[in-house]
Amino acid sequence: MRPIASLPAFKLTLAIALASLSFVASAALFGDDEARRAILDLRQRLEATQQKLDATQQRLETTQQSVKSQSEDNANLRRSLLDLQNQIEGLKKEQAGMRGSFEQFLKELSEVQLKQKDVLQTVDTRLSKFEPIKVVLDGLEFQVDPAEKKQFDAALVVFRTGDFAAAQNSLLAFLLKYPASGYASSSLFWLGNAQYATKDYKESIANFRKLLSLSPEHPRAPEAMLAISNCWVELKDLKAAKKAMEDLVKLHPNSEAAQTAKQRLTRFK
Repeated sequence: MRPIASLPAFKLTLAIALASLSFVASAALFGDDEARRAILDLRQRLEATQQKLDATQQRLETTQQSVKSQSEDNANLRRSLLDLQNQIEGLKKEQAGMRGSFEQFLKELSEVQLKQKDVLQTVDTRLSKFEPIKVVLDGLEFQVDPAEKKQFDAALVVFRTGDFAAAQNSLLAFLLKYPASGYASSSLFWLGNAQYATKDYKESIANFRKLLSLSPEHPRAPEAMLAISNCWVELKDLKAAKKAMEDLVKLHPNSEAAQTAKQRLTRFK
């Protein structure tokens, strides 16, 4: 780059030189001493002017270098700012992506938790079908499986409808499937009653006796013994009927069934 003030400085120097020559030419009209002093003075002025010109030129070059340096710094700063802006945009995109991933994760976690809850509820429901439950029947407390209870209750419902033939089948099926059930004694009692109602007296006596053998202190035992006597009466075996009632009074004297037996026994005398 050409210094801004180099051409004016050359013109100034040329003008000074021409002035000096003109002065020297005119100085010949004066004395030697005066001419020498005039030349020295002019030379000093010329040197001072040249020094000022050099100093100005130097300041100008320094200024140009500073401006150039500042321009480079500004360019570097702009590049740095641009890089920083690009990094910020990149971070924003990354953050947006992470936020989206996190929201998706929360959604999937929620769905998994809901599915887990449904599975646990299903498992609990299925387990509850197999977990023993406590029941109280005929004054006795025991535990049975839910399916076991359901089948016994269903058989008892059939008995109460008055369909005693179907009730026999239901109760026999229950005893076959659950021979050691807590319901076994009660099932034998109702089975005996169903058979009595269908006039199957011998089978009725057999099942009532099974009840007495299985659970002689069962709350239904006095009723079973009275029912046996009734079966013998229907079978026209009054001796066996009397014996059954006497055994009832002897074993369960305070029961309601025993009171009934005592009244009937008076008829056999």
